[in-house]
Amino acid sequence: MLLRKIPFFLLLSLCTLLGQQAAVAQKGVKKDLFKGKAPKIKYVKPDTTVLIKHEELQENTDKKKAGFSPVRKLSIVSEDTSSLNLGEQSIVEMSEEVQMNDSVWVKIAGYYAIWDTHNINPYRKDGRTLKETVPIKLVDPAKNHHYKMPLVKTPVTSDFGFRGYRWHYGTDLDLDTGDSVKAAFDGVVRISKWDGGGYGNYLVVRHVNGLETLYGHLSKALVKPGQLVKAGQLLGKGGSTGRSSGPHLHYEVRYEGNPIDPEEIYNFPDYLLKGQNFEVTSALFNYYNKTKRSSSQPSRARRTVYHRVRSGEVLGSIARKYGVPVSQITRLNRISTRTTLKVGRSLRIK
Repeated sequence: MLLRKIPFFLLLSLCTLLGQQAAVAQKGVKKDLFKGKAPKIKYVKPDTTVLIKHEELQENTDKKKAGFSPVRKLSIVSEDTSSLNLGEQSIVEMSEEVQMNDSVWVKIAGYYAIWDTHNINPYRKDGRTLKETVPIKLVDPAKNHHYKMPLVKTPVTSDFGFRGYRWHYGTDLDLDTGDSVKAAFDGVVRISKWDGGGYGNYLVVRHVNGLETLYGHLSKALVKPGQLVKAGQLLGKGGSTGRSSGPHLHYEVRYEGNPIDPEEIYNFPDYLLKGQNFEVTSALFNYYNKTKRSSSQPSRARRTVYHRVRSGEVLGSIARKYGVPVSQITRLNRISTRTTLKVGRSLRIK
C-alpha cells in the first residue's frame, strides 16, 4: 500500500515544482516587459540635451545684431507727438537733429525742451535778457530748406505795434475768405486751436530754423499737431474767425515765445524775405518797455470805437446803431454826408 502511494506523491511534487517554475517564468516575463519600457523614460534626457545645444545658435559674431543698437540717435522724430491731446504739455527728449519728410537730418535749436500743444508761449523767457546775438539761418538751399510767403499776395492792413489799449503782436495781411494759407518755413505743427475771443482758428508752427510762426483768424485748419510741413505746404484757409472785423491773416513771428515784428524779416510790399540770415538780439524786444510805460503810467485815457462798413450801410444807419449824430462821424473821419462809403472801410465812431 505504501509503495502505491509513493508514485502519487512523486507525481504531486513534480506538478508543484513545475507550477512554481511556471510562476517564476511568468514573473520573469513581466520583468522583461518593464525593462522594455525603460528606454522610453531615458529618452527624455537626450532630448533635453539637444535643446540645450540649440542655444548655441543664438551666438552671433556680429555684435551689432546681437542686441538693440540704433543706427541714429533718438530725436524728436521718435516722439509720438501726433498722439498728444490738445492742452497737453510734456518734456521732449531732444537730440541735436530731427528728420524731415525728405529724410534729411537738420539741426534744431536746443532751447526747445517743451512740447506744448496748448500755450502759445510755454517757454517763459524774456527776450530782453538775451546776453548774446543769436544767428538764425532762415533758409538753407544746400539742405533744400527754403521759404515761402504765407499768402499769394501780402498787402499789409495793420502793422506790429501798440493799438489803442493793447499791443498788436503781428502783422495783418489782407485776404479773401477761403484763400490758401501756407507754411513760411519747414517745421512741425505745434498748435491747432480755437480762440473765440482773439485768434479764432489759429495754428502755431515750430520751424527748424529756431523760429515759430502763428497764423490767426483761419476759416479752417487743415493740419494737426505733430505733423511735419514743408515751406509752401497748405496749412489752412483764410477767414475772419475770432476777434476780427473782416477777412485777414494775423501773422506772427516768435523766438522762444517772444514776438518779433514780422517786417524786421519780410518786405511784404515787395513780396520777399529781406535775407537768408537774421540776428536775434535783446534790442528786438525793447517794445516791452514801451508797453509797460504806456500801461503803468498813463497821463490820460480814452476809448476809441471803430466800425467797419458792411454792404448796404449808410452814415445814418451806422449813427443810429451807436447812438451818435452823423455830424460826429463825419467830423472824426473828415468826410461829408455825400461821401460814398466803400465796403470794408473803417470809420471812427467815438
